[in-house]
Amino acid sequence: MMIEKKDIRAISKEALRDFFVANGDKAFRGNQVYEWLWSKGAHSFDDMTNVSKETRAMLEAHFVINHVKVDTMQRSADGTVKNSVRLHDGLVVESVLIPTNTRTTACVSSQVGCSLNCNFCATARLKRMRNLEPGEIYDQVLAIDSESRLYHNRPLSNIVFMGMGEPLMNYNNVIKAIDRITSDEGLGMSPKRITVSTSGIPKMIMKMADDGVKFKLAVSLHSAIENVRNQIMPFSTNFPLTELRESLEYWYQKTKSKVTYEYVVWGGINDTKEAVDALVKFCKYVPCKVNIIEYNPIDDGMFQQASDAAIDLYIKELTKHNIVAKVRKSRGKDIDAACGQLANKES
Repeated sequence: MMIEKKDIRAISKEALRDFFVANGDKAFRGNQVYEWLWSKGAHSFDDMTNVSKETRAMLEAHFVINHVKVDTMQRSADGTVKNSVRLHDGLVVESVLIPTNTRTTACVSSQVGCSLNCNFCATARLKRMRNLEPGEIYDQVLAIDSESRLYHNRPLSNIVFMGMGEPLMNYNNVIKAIDRITSDEGLGMSPKRITVSTSGIPKMIMKMADDGVKFKLAVSLHSAIENVRNQIMPFSTNFPLTELRESLEYWYQKTKSKVTYEYVVWGGINDTKEAVDALVKFCKYVPCKVNIIEYNPIDDGMFQQASDAAIDLYIKELTKHNIVAKVRKSRGKDIDAACGQLANKES
């Protein structure tokens, strides 16, 4: 009977040290291998050049490294890069490198497909196949860091969990991946440069607050009027705005970290003065800022880009009430890499 080998990145450094001691080697060998796996991003045991051939063979007999592979990479006219990332079991996710003059940001996926059903998002039309493992999330970041250095001569500066999937539906693995990314034994990135974006799951927002996370929180809001939000994001009927508001108040009370609201404006849906006033009122519950996002069509008649006048009204009213707001122009639209467009068209 063939024993299924465990992914070596699923075990802790302590467990790795114990494994070597149990097999008659020194504990420090576990530190060496751990460094190869995380700091150096080794894709195979043969990459581990300061580890003896016998030790590498032993590792090969017991473990696998389920690393990801960038299948295709598309570069946009604006410098955005979209990676089609194949996982060890053949499934595919997408991740994006978004460059500006001052930073390079990785937009990473947390699930294959998505658990939710937001009507305006192409990813939501994909069935959720499975959660990503911490190593698979980490590998996306590592690949984009390499591309940032190659194309923009600087390391990755920021990470947003705004790719495929709802991060809070894969909470444990996302947290483990962030721990690796921020660790000195990983990429050593400050958690303040990482934003986890959720569609708004109150009990998980409160759990994050209780866990004392140090990264930033963004919430896809899109309307502060209950029935309109439910029309845009049908799953939100399970998470009323009052519950969302209470969880965000709890988040701020515990973390003192501002919330970012991601907000797309569509013609005929949330482009009214009533919608603007509701958002202004909602923004007063906790310190926040608002990103008004340009809509990226996904071949669907229901959602249409709002007029410039509607977007101007949002900015004017939010600013009048001392709420920081900016319009975020989408990048990478020509390669389907913009917000809401990740849908594995290549796979």
